Amino acid sequence: MIVVRYADDLVLGFEYEGDARRFLDAMRDRLGKFALSLHPDKTRLIEFGRFAATDRKRRGLGKPETFAFLGFTFIGGRSRRGNFQLQRKTRRDRMRGKLRDIKAELRRRMHHPIPEQGKWLRQVVAGHFAYYAVPTNNRALSAFRRYVTDLWRRRLRRRSQKDGFTWERMAKLVADWLPPPRVLHPWPDERFDLRHPR
Repeated sequence: MIVVRYADDLVLGFEYEGDARRFLDAMRDRLGKFALSLHPDKTRLIEFGRFAATDRKRRGLGKPETFAFLGFTFIGGRSRRGNFQLQRKTRRDRMRGKLRDIKAELRRRMHHPIPEQGKWLRQVVAGHFAYYAVPTNNRALSAFRRYVTDLWRRRLRRRSQKDGFTWERMAKLVADWLPPPRVLHPWPDERFDLRHPR
């Protein structure tokens, strides 16, 4: 049995489906004694892991299910060599929510000097990358930076009727202010391999 917990969010992994079902029943009974219950929409049993895809295919079912945990969607995928690989992607709703917030704040800061906007956006993008820059999430990181660039360009174009923000000028601004997308965290099996700049 594998347990991964953060506050009241919990993911449990079992080798056998029967063990998972027995545990779920026991947990419901245990929580019921304290007048508590599991969230009906968030609590579910799924087939996941290195054999899930082949087992489901053999039974005529579709792709293995995914699950969301701590802002990521976890997917049972394949590496380039064809081996099982646990893949993590930024949850779409979390990215959309963050972009909505950035759009609203850019509207508020529309007439601030460009270097001030750039400094603020650099902090926002770097903060997003500090959490989400995990292996297998490169595509979502690049998309986030691209969307932020587009939001910033649209806002800058509205500052004046003389639109001087060509893509060339915007590319220079982005290169100066927005950090490039790159993986900042190690693979999960290297999670204790801590390195510090000092």
